[in-house]
Amino acid sequence: MLTTIDRYVLRQVAKPLATAMTIGLLMLLADRLVRLLDTTLGKKNSFSVAFELLAYLVPHYLGTALPAALFLGLLFGFNKLSKDSEIDAMAATGTGLHRLSRPVIMLSMVLGALTLFIVGWLQPQTRYAYRAVLFDVKNVEVFYLAEEGVFMQAGNRTFILDKLNRSNNTFDHVFLFDNKGPGGSETLTASSGVLIPVEGQRRPVLRLYNGHRLKLDRWPTLGNNREIPQAVITEFAQTDTPLGRISDKIFRPRGQDERELELPELYAQQDTPPKGSSRNSMRAELHKRIVYVASFLMLPLLAVPFAIGRQRSQRGYRFGTALVIVVAFHEIIEQGAVATKVSGLSPWLSMWLPFGLITLFAAWRYYVACFTLMPDRLGGFIDSFGSAIGRLWHPLVRRFVPGVRP
Repeated sequence: MLTTIDRYVLRQVAKPLATAMTIGLLMLLADRLVRLLDTTLGKKNSFSVAFELLAYLVPHYLGTALPAALFLGLLFGFNKLSKDSEIDAMAATGTGLHRLSRPVIMLSMVLGALTLFIVGWLQPQTRYAYRAVLFDVKNVEVFYLAEEGVFMQAGNRTFILDKLNRSNNTFDHVFLFDNKGPGGSETLTASSGVLIPVEGQRRPVLRLYNGHRLKLDRWPTLGNNREIPQAVITEFAQTDTPLGRISDKIFRPRGQDERELELPELYAQQDTPPKGSSRNSMRAELHKRIVYVASFLMLPLLAVPFAIGRQRSQRGYRFGTALVIVVAFHEIIEQGAVATKVSGLSPWLSMWLPFGLITLFAAWRYYVACFTLMPDRLGGFIDSFGSAIGRLWHPLVRRFVPGVRP
């Protein structure tokens, strides 16, 4: 059962955690939304397709944002408790730092279990769904890309429209040139037209009204030994033609990329990797996912000692050091996975060894902060470094920024 102190500590951590999670997700998704709109804009239901693709990316970014948000929540939450002397007040009542850390360790375990589900099951499914939808979008080139007064390409066809009304898919004054390769070419002009979606098919029909058609059965050549191609000119009141091109291929089944495999599938197929993958790739992906989930148990031990400090300590430099350590750890694991995938290096050396070292470092720091009276030598070094930077910075500010007091 959670006590009043447990709930209070969780509230202090939950606020910055939720803020960091929200801001992080919005920034990541907003950046990707711009690129998705660049791919889908102009196509039918372009906004709905873009947001569908964005929804498939949420688990991917959530797996990245959760540990970062938890770490920032721990730093800011315990820093507030330390800065307001609440940790000292609770210690005076017999509630030590290790007791205050218990609810956030439980929170880390819950978020770790959630991340296990995300990276183990949800991410592979949504990654495949994202690629499948993107494949369909990129393999159906249609009129929806058209702009008024601009030559556009749709498969082997080049066209230009004078006036365009997207609300009902109608347009005025169209020119369309169809390059048929060895079969010659066909040129159409029409006074108006409409785009008609065909149920059950992924490309629409272009219906033209009151136009002319010029058809060549082959391309002319410069040689004198070839006859001039025959040109057939006709008029029409109405004609239909499918617009664009569509690939005759369908998207591949799920599982040819190791990142599309669920965790049990990844473990079971280590020695029999699917086509398009390799044994080293399977091992690297499996161990990387497990390391990321296990890191949730290490984050509270690492964050809490960096968050607390004396009232006049250099807290900003402590935060910076902690964030550098976490970012470096993430990069080391990523590069370790690449080394395992490319060169076959054992994942126990490339990923688990760095994880073990940073866990030992975090456990040692946590033990010193919670159960001993030893001075925090690393914290003292960080404070000294911050003070030295301040002593150098203040004269520079006074020298080059007149009237500004540092």
